[in-house]
Amino acid sequence: MSYIEAIQHQIRRCILESELKNIANHCHGVARECGWWNDPATGEPLQKNVGELLCLVHSEISEAMEGHRKGLMDDHLTHRPMIEVELADALIRILDMSGGLGLDVPGAVVEKLRYNTTRNDHKPEVRANGGKAY
Repeated sequence: MSYIEAIQHQIRRCILESELKNIANHCHGVARECGWWNDPATGEPLQKNVGELLCLVHSEISEAMEGHRKGLMDDHLTHRPMIEVELADALIRILDMSGGLGLDVPGAVVEKLRYNTTRNDHKPEVRANGGKAY
């Protein structure tokens, strides 16, 4: 990779991370505005249970699987397949959780994408020779 290509790659990575952070902030802001991070009775901020938040992500993934298994369209966005909408819901929940818990998931996504390009078990030739199946 040339110097210019390396700089362009770095700029794209920074833009990706910045945009993911903006989306995470937006997802968390909408959830806060809708009251998901406050006690509905008192309006006081809630200390969210991480296990519950993770299970909510898992439930969206399970709904995506069920929609795909049955070939369903979404109930609310009726022009879209259920798998697509439920995966969007999972992403929204993940990014909301990132904001609510002060996690840098967008930064981790960028780093993990970069790291995965170096993994031997992510190379097509390794996978073709009986490497990681999933």
